[in-house]
Amino acid sequence: MKRQIVAWSLLLLFITGTNLALANKREPLWSKGAPGAKGANPKKDVPAITIFKPSSDIDTGTAIIICPGGGYTHLAVKKEGVAIAKWLNSFGVTGVVLEYRMASGGYQHPIPLQDAQRAIRTIRFRAKQLHISPNRIGIMGFSAGGHLAATAGVYFDKGNSSAKDPIDRVSCRPDFMALCYPVIAFGEPYTHKGSQRNLIGKNPPAQLIDQLSVEKHVTKNTPPTFLFLTDQDRCVPAENSVMFYLALRKAKVPAELHIYRKGGHGTGLAKNIQGTSSWSDAMQAWLKGLGLLDKRKVK
Repeated sequence: MKRQIVAWSLLLLFITGTNLALANKREPLWSKGAPGAKGANPKKDVPAITIFKPSSDIDTGTAIIICPGGGYTHLAVKKEGVAIAKWLNSFGVTGVVLEYRMASGGYQHPIPLQDAQRAIRTIRFRAKQLHISPNRIGIMGFSAGGHLAATAGVYFDKGNSSAKDPIDRVSCRPDFMALCYPVIAFGEPYTHKGSQRNLIGKNPPAQLIDQLSVEKHVTKNTPPTFLFLTDQDRCVPAENSVMFYLALRKAKVPAELHIYRKGGHGTGLAKNIQGTSSWSDAMQAWLKGLGLLDKRKVK
């Protein structure tokens, strides 16, 4: 009898481990190659997502696409991707880590936005399969990833009903946003010049600078937004988040802004920074206030 119990325990552990491995598998956003791809290098030319699911007993049916930062040249996948997804899992939210194409691979605007929009469409298209509510899909970004997330929040469409690819037929509008010490404004004294240069080049036309200065394009249809940053951030100054918040306020979009005293740029979860570490609790409370943490049965 003891041998049978041990055998069944080992089998269950194997199955569970296998399921977790499959759930956290890196998946390309386009199975037949991404539009505009310059090659097939998995790290440079193949935008991908990795889906982290919470345990079924606490799954809320809410999902968040996570855009790690890195100045549009690299991705802080562990600190601002995987760690964030696992934190979201702890209270029942599916975390989807997005690896988008960047300047280091030879890609500039609109390619990163195209990848972010595809990620939103993909999760919405697969919502039933993933036990996610199609109207509870948000986007979250850090630093330059925050700029990408904000761009997805002001530039979106309902999908192309006549598209051959069924994923392209669904909306790419995020239902809500969380922007963490985000790059926002271009062409300003407080602009993060590296992100601007990497995304649109050294000498971009004025029209493109304006187009990618996302605080100028907030409308009443921009999703509800949570913002957090630190006062000590000298890399991406507070004006970026403040200007976006004021634009949201003017458009009467529900928004919440948290500015913490301590911590420079790229704090991630800020676990060891007194005071600032509470931003994650504040965001969780914000999500709860929107009803996004209420468990919902996905039909």
